[in-house]
Amino acid sequence: MAISGKSNRRIFLQKTGAAVIGGSLVMNLAGANRARAAGRANTLKIGLIGCGGRGSGAAVQALNADPDVALTMMGDVFPDRLEKSYQELLEAVPDKVKVDKAHKYIGFDAYKKIIESDVDVVLLATPPAFRPDHFTAAVNAGKHVFCEKPVAIDAPGIRKVLAAAKKSREKNLSVASGFCFRYDLPKRAFYERILKGAIGDVLAVSTVRNGGYLWSKPRQPQWTDMEYKMRNWMYYNWLSGDFITEMMVHSLDQMSWALGDKLPVKATGTGGRQTRTEEIYGNVFDHFAIEYEYENGLRAYHLSRQQEGCSSVSKVEIAGSKGRGLIIGGEHGITGKKKWAYEGKENNMYQTQHDELFASIRSGKPINDGEMMANSTMLAILGRMAAYTGQTISWEEAMQSNQVLAPAIDEYGWDLQWPSLEIARPGITKFI
Repeated sequence: MAISGKSNRRIFLQKTGAAVIGGSLVMNLAGANRARAAGRANTLKIGLIGCGGRGSGAAVQALNADPDVALTMMGDVFPDRLEKSYQELLEAVPDKVKVDKAHKYIGFDAYKKIIESDVDVVLLATPPAFRPDHFTAAVNAGKHVFCEKPVAIDAPGIRKVLAAAKKSREKNLSVASGFCFRYDLPKRAFYERILKGAIGDVLAVSTVRNGGYLWSKPRQPQWTDMEYKMRNWMYYNWLSGDFITEMMVHSLDQMSWALGDKLPVKATGTGGRQTRTEEIYGNVFDHFAIEYEYENGLRAYHLSRQQEGCSSVSKVEIAGSKGRGLIIGGEHGITGKKKWAYEGKENNMYQTQHDELFASIRSGKPINDGEMMANSTMLAILGRMAAYTGQTISWEEAMQSNQVLAPAIDEYGWDLQWPSLEIARPGITKFI
């Protein structure tokens, strides 16, 4: 997104949540002395790892979450993307961007240079395949973390994230995840009521998210095959985990939230690709249908598609013994004996994520989304496994899977020829 002129800057600031939400700015100021007492520098230094659109947005939000922060390092594999991000950030938050040429790192090892530096907070916003190793390295180095979703693409990656999340708690580090709906005020109010029994016992949950095609970038003659795939990472399951993991994980996270973050016993599903037939769409599906079963026999359902020319909707429906909860678009309501509709304050959930992250760092009272972000991501991975194979797969079987989709992190390079898996066929593709 190009940023030029005052009006465009205002649009960029609005989209990325430049305004500080609620009272967190006051909390941050009040916590500054406590941060010094804990041995932290007053100015919190931020390192950005992954300079695409989400990384750039997260950086703006982080820089507006606290009065005394500075972006001091940036890293990406693409020089053009890093420089574009740098110029946008410089336009949006000029007084807090302190990245000199020597601290703009390019390459697959850029994350190491940032994490091994003196930054206090790292923002992890690369394609999902890199997340487990980046998160583990950040925790090992004692950094506070903003970690975009999803946090892994396979079960071995999830196991890495869970181990690092445990260590982050032991080190009293703050970890905020990219599961942004957890920071949305209307949804917090809605799910708080659901969990307190506003619709009685939850009997079933349904999540649906249907939409059209997303962006893609045509192959350029100077690109290696690896660069082509990296620039279109969403369409390769060894980089994205397929779209159920990359995007629909938000819906599955809300499903889990409605159930008090209980884990399912097993999942059954299907999916495929009916319209994604061109090379640009790699090896991912364009639709999924998953049933999750829980210990008490409760079922939760997820339907999603990315097909052009079809109707679009995003909704969560929760059936209870005494009522029904529904989120559709921006509407949040409950019907039954305790009828309710959200009429409270709206917020920019992306900004609130960073407001609360930095307030927790200042106060010395860390927030930690580590286990939640791993389990919600694993819901999507389990669903993908069930859909790819057409088999019923238990949570335990999925968690113990040793299928590794992506290369080891030190193997990446522009000449790497990594074989993509064949497009899965339910009933033929085997569970590993």
